Amino acid sequence: MNIVLKEYEYLQYTKEDEKNYIPKDTFEALERFVLKNQDIAQYLIIAFKKGYGKVLQAKNFVGVIQTKDKITIEILPKVNNVSNEELKEILIRMLKSLKKSPFKNFNMAHLKSSKMPLLEIFISMFLDELTKLIQKGLKSDYITKEENLKFLKGKLNIKEQIKQNYIHKERFFVEYQEFLLNRIENKLIKTTLKYLYKKSKLNKNQQRIREYLFILDEVDLSFNIKNDFSKIKLNRQTKEYESILLWCRVFLLNRSFTPYKGDDIAFALLFDMNLLFESYVYEYLKKYGKYKNITSQDRGYYLAYLNGKIPKFKLKPDIVINKDSNNVIIADTKWKILSKEKLNQGVNQADMYQMFAYGNKYKNCKKIYLIYPYEKIEEGNFYKYSQDQDGLELKVLFFDISKPHKQQHFKLEDTYS
Repeated sequence: MNIVLKEYEYLQYTKEDEKNYIPKDTFEALERFVLKNQDIAQYLIIAFKKGYGKVLQAKNFVGVIQTKDKITIEILPKVNNVSNEELKEILIRMLKSLKKSPFKNFNMAHLKSSKMPLLEIFISMFLDELTKLIQKGLKSDYITKEENLKFLKGKLNIKEQIKQNYIHKERFFVEYQEFLLNRIENKLIKTTLKYLYKKSKLNKNQQRIREYLFILDEVDLSFNIKNDFSKIKLNRQTKEYESILLWCRVFLLNRSFTPYKGDDIAFALLFDMNLLFESYVYEYLKKYGKYKNITSQDRGYYLAYLNGKIPKFKLKPDIVINKDSNNVIIADTKWKILSKEKLNQGVNQADMYQMFAYGNKYKNCKKIYLIYPYEKIEEGNFYKYSQDQDGLELKVLFFDISKPHKQQHFKLEDTYS
């Protein structure tokens, strides 16, 4: 069973003939997963809905969850008037903007005619990366082996020879080296393939996995995954392995983006939309804004100093442009839907305080921005933090994630009169 949710939609177990139904046992397993991880993040929210009772609502986290009874739940970003297939394309585009992620090299053209479930798309990405690596050539290494043979090979292990062959004088306990594929990186790849073969339900992906397992037939599995990852040191000879090992971490450790505790579910790969939106807007401004100096998550200032000396309350604006110049621009992204019906159209008072702190701590900053996902309301709420003509100015802008970067026309300083 494959269920597709958009943000703010919910899972329910009371009405089997209605949308987003899951069995009660599955619901309870997901509820335990939510409760065990609420100190890390609210991957789903436990709520109550009239006529349904307790429900699990999606909010701010997107990705895929697979339960132990083989139900796959996809959670997609909420964008109005966009199909689920288009939402998957939007999500993948946003994932490609993440730093040090395995998504960067994915060819978006593969998705145009695809209606694959999200998990199968991620598996295909891993297999595409592995195809590239195999074409370049898997690395072999000299592997030390110890065996009790009928002939002398390599060097004789005297201690083991006495111990093992006290009676069998015709045998030789030897230690020798062979140039083999059986190195740690390849072990982790093979272990990932074995893991994904159990997860995938798509014939094409299963066939590709079988082909690659055949290529890696002489390679052992990893039986201490965390320890093996700790032994890997990428260098010039093994740089080609960097992307594929990022994927191995995603599937084998579940820690690349959003860690979780417990064993109530089989697998989860979830992403915080607040971080995704920030990353996506930053990448756009860096690539198309033509700014000489732009940084993300700047850590140059503190809000206060204890006893006038010890810095406290670190400030981390999402985007800083032209730092250390006479025209500093600061922007924060907020994954939140604004509305005319809400107080101040939904602009949060705490966010206004936060932006005021940024603008006052960063010297020569006169313009700051709050950037929200696009909505059909009047753009550009314009605020002055003081009545002075030269006071700090804040403007609300909207970024349309449904448009590819090349179709955006979005720039910061030009939006002020």
